[in-house]
Amino acid sequence: MPSLQKTRAPQDRPRNPSVVVPTHRDEVAASGSELIGGPFGRRALTGRSQFTPVRVVALVAIGMFALGMVQKLPCYNWAWFRGTTSQYTHACYSDIPHLFSGRGFADGLVPYFDRLGGDIPFLEYPVLTGLFMQVASWLTPGGGTMDQREQAFWMVNAGLLMICAAVLAVCVARTHRRRPWDGLLVALAPSVALTATINWDILAVALTGAAVLLWSRGRPLGFGILLGLATAAKFYPILLLVPLLLLCWRAGKWREYGTAVLGAVGAWLAVNLPVMLLAPEGWKQFYLFSRDRNVDFGSVWLLVSQRAGVSIPPEKANLYALLLMVAAVGALGFLAFHAPRRPRFAQLAFLIVAAFVLTNKVYSPQYVLWLVPLAALARPRWRDFLIWQACEVMYFLGIWMYLAFMNSGNKQGLPVDGYQFAIVLHLLGTLYLCVMVVRDILMPEKDPVRQDGSDDPSGGVLDGAEDVFVMGRAAHPARHAAPAAEGPRVEWGLPDAPDASGPVEERDSREERDSRE
Repeated sequence: MPSLQKTRAPQDRPRNPSVVVPTHRDEVAASGSELIGGPFGRRALTGRSQFTPVRVVALVAIGMFALGMVQKLPCYNWAWFRGTTSQYTHACYSDIPHLFSGRGFADGLVPYFDRLGGDIPFLEYPVLTGLFMQVASWLTPGGGTMDQREQAFWMVNAGLLMICAAVLAVCVARTHRRRPWDGLLVALAPSVALTATINWDILAVALTGAAVLLWSRGRPLGFGILLGLATAAKFYPILLLVPLLLLCWRAGKWREYGTAVLGAVGAWLAVNLPVMLLAPEGWKQFYLFSRDRNVDFGSVWLLVSQRAGVSIPPEKANLYALLLMVAAVGALGFLAFHAPRRPRFAQLAFLIVAAFVLTNKVYSPQYVLWLVPLAALARPRWRDFLIWQACEVMYFLGIWMYLAFMNSGNKQGLPVDGYQFAIVLHLLGTLYLCVMVVRDILMPEKDPVRQDGSDDPSGGVLDGAEDVFVMGRAAHPARHAAPAAEGPRVEWGLPDAPDASGPVEERDSREERDSRE
């Protein structure tokens, strides 16, 4: 049933909308800006500096990544090579140096084609990640001791991953045209600095961020290709096709959705098919490892298993996780079709990936990277973002202290009860952000992105599109998103929406006048 609410098409909107300044709208951002001179002033000159928002975001991302590398110095210098416990007590563990020798790169073995010794016969990573690892091994100097070669391998990977981090931050900054400063949420996220060099996840995250950017620019084929490449590096990006299906269904954008799916399938096959045909045993190792992996660190299933004193077999954990994901997709469908205004793409994308993180049978510390860019786009509020990040940092410290406790003879570190508390913090922090996003969907007047009259800046062809299929109360939405008592009245995507364009000082004056009225 068509919605009664009308929105303008994206091409009819102002060509030069004003940039949203976070220090004018976010109390935490305004308070934090005191460290660099205070909030952006009304008479400040804009557009006359080489330090554009996107360039600042990129530089900050590189700087924070470098600080994260410094945090790994104790391990780089000695803790990776001198006993097991030290790399945990210094919270600087990384898979990268250990897998240089453990997965045959030091011996010149070819991933997926050459068999490894031990319990894992082939490299247990998706093909594009394996290619990334192989390229890094080719760039690693061959001389010196094994310790020195592992150090060099980590350093080469860190350099390549730094590029991924900068690309990710820039993509987030450019996705919402009027909100480039939201990229600072990614650039300054402590969890990114702490976890980016633990593993290779940020490769897939950067590709996913670039895919979302292309979708926001109305390029479904490019989106699909990049999403397929991201899925060839890590499994989770394919989940974004689920909320996109729901939103395109509501807006009737079937052609664009089909183009995106075809692009994703084609790109995934282009990467995987050669290895699938030439080395089938090695290719399927990732999927077998994921299926057979036991309940592991950070998951709700480990928490239940430890508290109840029972073992949850992998097949049961897989089934429970699948059933919960099906329920999550059902809930997402309800939101997508019943919300008073079609949810933004970033909102549903964050919720589906968060559901996967919460129900998965393992939660490695670097998995937080999957959520950071989506959280910055879905709920760009510093208070909520920092609450969630604080929970993730506590979990990051908790898992290493727990591993130190389990591997040290004198049992120094965090005992089981303490680690369980860290898991609960991670779960509650993620759930809290999910609740805030759901609230924004059900009450769009509270959505920080839509409070200026925008519809779905990351939605591409969905931005400003009319609904063709809705259910329940969504068929009869209220015209206004917020009563005047709560601030300026917002009409989603309408020509006379406040803050649609104009200088910063004029916009703020209108907002203050509307608030007084």
